[in-house]
Amino acid sequence: MRQTFDLIVIGTGAAGATVAFKCRSAGWKVAIIDSRPFGGTCALRGCDPKKVFVGVAELRDWSHRMSGKGISLNGPEIDWPALIRFKRSFTDPVPENRENGFSKAGISSFHGRARFLDRNTLQIGDDILTARHVVIAAGAMPAHLDIPGEQYLKTSEQFLELEQLPAHILFVGGGYISFEFAHIAAQAGARVQILHRSAWPLQGFDPDLVDELVSASRDSGIDIQLNTAVKAIEQAGNHFIVTTAVNGAEQKFETNMVVHGAGRVPEIDDLDLATAGIERDHKGIVVNEYLQSPSNPSVYAAGDAASTAGMPLTPVASMEGHAVARNLLDGNQRKPNYLGIPTVVFTTPPLASVGLLEQDATRNGLKFRVNSQDTTSWYSSRRIGIKRSGFKVLIEEDSERILGAHLFGPKAEEIINLFALAIRSELRATDLRHMIYAYPTNSSDIPYML
Repeated sequence: MRQTFDLIVIGTGAAGATVAFKCRSAGWKVAIIDSRPFGGTCALRGCDPKKVFVGVAELRDWSHRMSGKGISLNGPEIDWPALIRFKRSFTDPVPENRENGFSKAGISSFHGRARFLDRNTLQIGDDILTARHVVIAAGAMPAHLDIPGEQYLKTSEQFLELEQLPAHILFVGGGYISFEFAHIAAQAGARVQILHRSAWPLQGFDPDLVDELVSASRDSGIDIQLNTAVKAIEQAGNHFIVTTAVNGAEQKFETNMVVHGAGRVPEIDDLDLATAGIERDHKGIVVNEYLQSPSNPSVYAAGDAASTAGMPLTPVASMEGHAVARNLLDGNQRKPNYLGIPTVVFTTPPLASVGLLEQDATRNGLKFRVNSQDTTSWYSSRRIGIKRSGFKVLIEEDSERILGAHLFGPKAEEIINLFALAIRSELRATDLRHMIYAYPTNSSDIPYML
């Protein structure tokens, strides 16, 4: 069936849904497409369900840290099947609710893989859709590793659906997925290993605090092997053999499950972008400052599908979705603002970052001071038995602007938002230092970081 619309949106996550609803509310005829259950990565197979797991892992970790400090030695243990059921109470209703929301708004929904037939026409199964504009917000997928036995890798999505947790899990790659899920699995009683090909995991975070997280992870029983490149995976009965190269020598690891944590890429390879004249690079669809494709101006892209300066985070995708919607409705005038966007690795304790890394500020020729300290002895860490914590804050000389903040410790995922506010609003270190904070709270530590 052939149909014509004002706008076709590919993807039902944060970016795609935002654009669809806003353009529909302005009276546009809108279609939305997804090859997976409606809702996108964050709501179904990313941040939201992951945080359910993290919360339970944090509870167990906290109770064990406090053993002998007011909590009996027989702390809680994780009931994995019950945790999966609890997680599904959040994720299972999402696709139907999201699709009903589109229907009530008058947005036409299509299920299946889309591909371009020309610059503004798409085919989904037997349906052929044409529109004045197309927005690509198709999200991301695990990167192809091009190694023998890659088919045996489980994805993060599959990990979140495990009915039973294997006794031994090996994570390939040292990114946030591996670290977060490794902490969850370790707290649930699994033996866990992370294999990372270089000496610095979690690139993009402060290396000194990453070192602290690596040490804390090892303290919790997670075996982290750096400079260890995975070369092949083979199945041997009910387990797997992972072959690696370590300083030029071959080494093998045996495990019950191998999980892909070695990066994600835009899920746009099968859209036939060339047919539509849409340029792309390794990061995604090439866009201008208004998130519009220069090679095909009828197309915009947002979220993980777009090649921008933004990090692959849900709030960034939502912000870009709002920008695309305004540019479609009012003409190109809104540019996404990537200044001071915080990011968090939800380990126990969490690692958080916003703004410039120390090496980036130096490379940019900025004059700044660095405040950093191990905070393990601070009251906020001691009272809950945290054995490793610290911070690093970069403050520009003369202006007193906060250039970057990097935190590792309890409630880092919340405190970092105040630093992000300061950076985006161009507050000075003195503004945060002189604020009166509720005490005792984790945020009341901020003045001592400045």
